[in-house]
Amino acid sequence: MSPATPAPPQADAVEDDTEAALWSAFKDAGSGAARARLFGRHAAFARNIARRHYRERAWGDLDFRDLQQLAYAGLLEALDRFDPNRGAPFRAFAAHRISGSIQDGLTRESEVREQVSWRHRARRERLGSLVDRTAEPGDTAQAMETLAEIAVGLAIGFMLEGTGLFVGGDREEGDAAPDAATAYDSLAWKEMVAQLRAEVAALPEREHAILREHYMNGVDFDQLAALLGLSKGRISQLHRAALLLLRKRLRERGHFRLGR
Repeated sequence: MSPATPAPPQADAVEDDTEAALWSAFKDAGSGAARARLFGRHAAFARNIARRHYRERAWGDLDFRDLQQLAYAGLLEALDRFDPNRGAPFRAFAAHRISGSIQDGLTRESEVREQVSWRHRARRERLGSLVDRTAEPGDTAQAMETLAEIAVGLAIGFMLEGTGLFVGGDREEGDAAPDAATAYDSLAWKEMVAQLRAEVAALPEREHAILREHYMNGVDFDQLAALLGLSKGRISQLHRAALLLLRKRLRERGHFRLGR
C-alpha cells in the first residue's frame, strides 16, 4: 500500500445518509466511507454521461465499460475537487470533469487495438483474487480446497452480477433487472439469493462497498483502489475475503456444499 494513500479506518462508518451530511463528513471529517457513499450515489449519473459519449459515435475497439471506467475516474476527481460550501449543484460541477476524463482517456487509448474488454478484465481480476497463493506445491488437499473456493467465489459473483441483486452498469436507469436466473427458478435458488442479499448487507462497510461498487456499478479494481485509498492488491484481498465470508455463512445455512 502506498504511504500517500492510507486506508481509511474500518470504523469509518456514516450514520446519516443524506447528501448534505455525507458532504460534511467527507469534506470536514475526511470520512472515506462518506466519499464512497457519495460515489455510489452519483455513479449512475457518470454512467449516463459515458453512455451519451458511446452513442455519439461507433467506437469499434472500445467496450462501453471502458468508457464507464473513464467516467468513474472523472467522478472521483470531481468528488475530491468539489466545494459544497459554494452553493453550486454537484452534478453541474461534475459533468464537465466526467466528460473531460472520457475525452482524455479516449485520446490516450485510441491507438490501442488489443485492449482487453472490461468484462474480461473484471473476471480475470476476480479469478486472480480467489487464488490462494500461500498453498504449498504438492498439497493436494489444499489445492482441492482452493478449487472449491474459486468455484464458489465465481458462483457468488455470478449471483451478484446476474440475478438482479445488484444492477449491471450498462443498463439504463429504471430498467428491470435481467432474469439471468430463469434456469434456476426454484424455491431453493430464491432462498439462496435472499440469504445472499442478507449476508451482503451484513458485511463490514469496506467489504460491502467493494462488492456493491464492483457488482452494482461495474467499478473495476483499479478504480476501487482510487476510491477507497487502497492498493489494487489490497482490493483483491478484500474482495476474496468478502466472497469467502459469504461462502462460509451460506454453507452454514446449507448452501454451496462444495469443498470440505
